[in-house]
Amino acid sequence: MQDHHDIRQDMRATVEARRHLGPEYEAALIESFVSRLDATIAQRVRAEMHAAGGPAPGRQRKNGGSLAIALGSMGLGIPLTGIAAGEAGTAGLLLTWGGIVAINVAHALGRWRARD
Repeated sequence: MQDHHDIRQDMRATVEARRHLGPEYEAALIESFVSRLDATIAQRVRAEMHAAGGPAPGRQRKNGGSLAIALGSMGLGIPLTGIAAGEAGTAGLLLTWGGIVAINVAHALGRWRARD
């Protein structure tokens, strides 16, 4: 397993750099190591999904995009409703939800056109 060796080697190099540079660089060194570790894990997951015949990454993004838009709309809609109603009354409320509806309609039309 080449990846295990590379990760161990990266960790040793990070620890050694921390010894030489001192504790003030610890956060940056850790962040750098974690980024490399994340990339290694992502590469392994993609390889295993490909070997197992899993769904293509593009298919997952298309399906997850609608869910993200819907959940984001609801998540943002709740606090924006309170702010808009409190600050601008009914007009602010209608404007806020009109914008949220417009974003969702635009997303749906984009998906519909991409499907054709």
